[in-house]
Amino acid sequence: TYDNNYFNDKYQGIPIGGYNKLIDGLLEGIEVRLNTDYFEDRFYWDSLADQIVFTGNLDQFYDYQFGRLEYRSLRFEHAVYDEENHQGNAVVNYTEREIPYTRTIEHKHFEFGKQSKTVVTKEFPEEWTPEKEAYYPINDERNTRVFSQYQSLANKETKFIFGGRLATYQYYDMHQVIGSALHTVEKHFENQSLISQHEITY
Repeated sequence: TYDNNYFNDKYQGIPIGGYNKLIDGLLEGIEVRLNTDYFEDRFYWDSLADQIVFTGNLDQFYDYQFGRLEYRSLRFEHAVYDEENHQGNAVVNYTEREIPYTRTIEHKHFEFGKQSKTVVTKEFPEEWTPEKEAYYPINDERNTRVFSQYQSLANKETKFIFGGRLATYQYYDMHQVIGSALHTVEKHFENQSLISQHEITY
């Protein structure tokens, strides 16, 4: 069907101008270093701040001491069409066994674009290997056990705040990850406030 909804949620939307514009605004005035691998010199990066927000792979953070966490991955193919409209809406999902991709995304429809050309992305499920992008955690017995071992270590950390899909080994939609980030910040400042009160009292 041509249901124009991306999800079945009551309220849906994306930031005006897209997520890049939102992130640019959030990072305005903040130094950003790209193409930088934290793990290549983690002692240097750790020395720059009293507390660090870590959103990378939790198993890598602890040098895979309990084994690797496993994921499902994706592959994308992009095509440009010399037409104003290709599929009529932003997302079309495909469930047929014969079709190798799971959905197609026509990006311009997210902001009701009127350009003379259009870009369509096909999304293919793909088996994950460590060199590929990790998209969806595999919540089976083995991975749940391994993650709980890493999480027990993370819960003891005082310098690091862990968040995001990779560090919490959870799949989040955007509204969920934003909610999780706000909750984490709120919890962090509550803890800091309790520590300050304790120091003042005693």
